[in-house]
Amino acid sequence: MIGDVLTWLNDPSHWRGTYAMTGITDQLVAHVRFSVIAVVIALVVALPLGLAIGHTGRATWLVTAANALRALPSVGVLVLLTIVISPHFQGRTDTGFVIPTEIVLVLLAVPPILSNTCAGVQSVSPAARDAAVGMGMTPWQVLRQVELPCSLPLIYSGLRAATLQVIATATIASYVTLGGLGRFIYDGLAQQDFPQMISGGVLVAALALLAELLLTLVQRCTVSRGISGRFRRTPTTRTSVLTTGEQ
Repeated sequence: MIGDVLTWLNDPSHWRGTYAMTGITDQLVAHVRFSVIAVVIALVVALPLGLAIGHTGRATWLVTAANALRALPSVGVLVLLTIVISPHFQGRTDTGFVIPTEIVLVLLAVPPILSNTCAGVQSVSPAARDAAVGMGMTPWQVLRQVELPCSLPLIYSGLRAATLQVIATATIASYVTLGGLGRFIYDGLAQQDFPQMISGGVLVAALALLAELLLTLVQRCTVSRGISGRFRRTPTTRTSVLTTGEQ
């Protein structure tokens, strides 16, 4: 089976596409487009809300309510929203299917970003917050210059979790006739073409790993070493201290 999967993935016609099948490249672009749109919308909604809740300590029930959204069945919600929304769009357009898909993906992406942002702000050291207030900073300056930088590791953790979940779940777009890498999974299952079905899963997993790698790299470049603890070890300093102690 592994050999059949490798053969399917290495077939150039599967990447270019044929008259009867859209190629891997086009489906990959569609899958990334669905995922990026959902993550950006979730980030715009959840990040400011999480910062406000963490800073003020008010409306924390919103975090609990958002986490409850994770229990919703994605395919069931997608079918329900499609039945409600798609009749409002007539003609040769797939907007009636894109909107329900993006709503489902955004509902999955909001909880990890919101809860991690709120937890990141609340975990900031009270001493650092008090020092900023003592320097005369306004609440907005404390949030922007102290709490936000200190909470970046947890915010990135939530963003990575949301991205992975969205990429894995975006396969349901193919369930409502849209494109994406899920097309190979559904078509392979329907046609009993297991190499195609497994290859679709492999491509989704590879895309998720690539996104995780890129976000980890961005986090490493944007988070201060003083916050992440990535200091360069200086054995000479330790050696000099030990030498001084021995003398």
